[in-house]
Amino acid sequence: MRTYKLTVFEKTGKQLLDETFTAETDEEARGKGQAMLEEKEMINLTHRLASPAGKLLLFHS
Repeated sequence: MRTYKLTVFEKTGKQLLDETFTAETDEEARGKGQAMLEEKEMINLTHRLASPAGKLLLFHS
């Protein structure tokens, strides 16, 4: 399992969410991250999901 990091920010730069979770693959992590954003109603806020290697899997500004 690999550890991924999801962060969400307000337009002002204030961090609203800083969460880590594990997944087997980048594709699985992308699905989990998308689901978390939708569940928390943060999908339209600035967010990013990074892999352990620093690759951006989800990004919205």
